[in-house]
Amino acid sequence: MEIVKNSGPITGDQIAEKLSLTRATLRHDLAILTMAGLLEARPRVGYFHSGKSPYRVVAEKLRSVLVDSVLSIPVVVSENCSVYDAVVTMFIKDVGTLFVVKDVGLLEGVISRKDLLKTTLGGHDIHQLPVGVIMTRMPNILYTTPEESAWSAAKKIITHEVDALPVVRKTILSDGSEGLEVIGRLSKTNIARLFVELGERC
Repeated sequence: MEIVKNSGPITGDQIAEKLSLTRATLRHDLAILTMAGLLEARPRVGYFHSGKSPYRVVAEKLRSVLVDSVLSIPVVVSENCSVYDAVVTMFIKDVGTLFVVKDVGLLEGVISRKDLLKTTLGGHDIHQLPVGVIMTRMPNILYTTPEESAWSAAKKIITHEVDALPVVRKTILSDGSEGLEVIGRLSKTNIARLFVELGERC
């Protein structure tokens, strides 16, 4: 990188000569730097620095990944589900957030691990208490869409200190009103998996 910055445009053979290596030895490294966007190459001209920092390249890559490509299956319950059944569902499915939906899959509310813990420790009859009583309702629900960048959605998760966001798409109901259909879940685990996959591709 330093050689190209200081001497570019420069051919692969010239870079190899400066490093006392063969052109073949450098081929893989130059290909990675070019694919990463740190170097640019032109036939019969050589390599030159793209002007992008490694951090900018990583940021551009993260912003190009859409929620649609990293989301997972949502875990949903109905508004009439008891708090007890919600706790069991959360345990069995191993998630930190449940989404409350109507019969047609429209988002009604969100229940977090904290909501359930607070309720179960509060002396309520959790077998009889429906989750509709304790859930967070619209318009106080944060959500994301398949078209949003994973970076932007991850920023919402960090800023608002939540475990997961429902992934929704807008739908028009039979009465002409608009609803949000739950089609996925974006969690901290999804974001961590994305970072691992990006690192393994380098």
